[in-house]
Amino acid sequence: MSQWTTDAIGDQSGRRFLITGATGGLGTETARELLRHGASLVLTARNADKAKATEATLRKEAPDADIEVVALDLADLAQVERAADEVRERWDRIDVLVNNAGIMIPPFRRTADSFELQIGTNHLGHFAWTARLWPLLAASQARVVTIASLAHTAARRVDLRSLTPEGAPRRYQRWPVYAESKLANLQFAQELHRRTQAAGSGVVSVAAHPGFASTELTRTGWSLGGLGPVGFVMHQGTRVIAQSARDGALPQLQAATDPALTGGEYLGPQGFRGLRGRPGKAGMTRAARDPEQAAALWEASEKAVGVAFDVTA
Repeated sequence: MSQWTTDAIGDQSGRRFLITGATGGLGTETARELLRHGASLVLTARNADKAKATEATLRKEAPDADIEVVALDLADLAQVERAADEVRERWDRIDVLVNNAGIMIPPFRRTADSFELQIGTNHLGHFAWTARLWPLLAASQARVVTIASLAHTAARRVDLRSLTPEGAPRRYQRWPVYAESKLANLQFAQELHRRTQAAGSGVVSVAAHPGFASTELTRTGWSLGGLGPVGFVMHQGTRVIAQSARDGALPQLQAATDPALTGGEYLGPQGFRGLRGRPGKAGMTRAARDPEQAAALWEASEKAVGVAFDVTA
């Protein structure tokens, strides 16, 4: 089988892609490549100034591009609801949702709703976002792309107590918690696939990871304080030895556009230990594939965000 390249994306004119976290790294590179193929874009961003700058940059490269921006802070469930309502009011179709935004290894912080920041942003925010967009996604027979990470392999399960404002009764360790948040991403993607398949829905759920890519994600942790020089060195080191954000975006671009994918697939780099290289099918852990864990996560997530996510509705 030949290796997938962006030449395979084809003409995306008339198709609308909704991308979270589009103001840097993988999100910007995904948006840039989709624009080259004629896609219409809705980009979400937490920071208004960065959103304007990103939009201006993309418009310089594609002056006639169809680009819209929606303000979204995944760490605030009220904002998630508002942003989802805005999307549903403004557009009657979303062809592909790319849940790309995330935060990595910050010191202990809480979301606006008192959840630990990593699980609250990376998983619960996107869970609530996708649930509130569901009527539009279902009507569009959309594709939902969830961005996970190789870090999911470091977690055997998600501590469901972390999906409560009280949190898990354990000492906060940023790396294990990050790993659990990325395992939650994969379990969500797989459970969404199982549920849509059972319901006979036309929605397709796939997942992807970038391998080891130089993005702004490593900055999110140390910029909040707590890591100091170690975090700065890690961020700079990543920029030196990792593959580019453009290459890191290839798996999610394939996940978003490859018509051969029918749901349940997980894509990532095919090079050394999945760290770099051309995109293709990636392996996931037994925990990521565990339907009982995923169903329990889904139920706990519904309770946490206060939204019933019924894919048959």
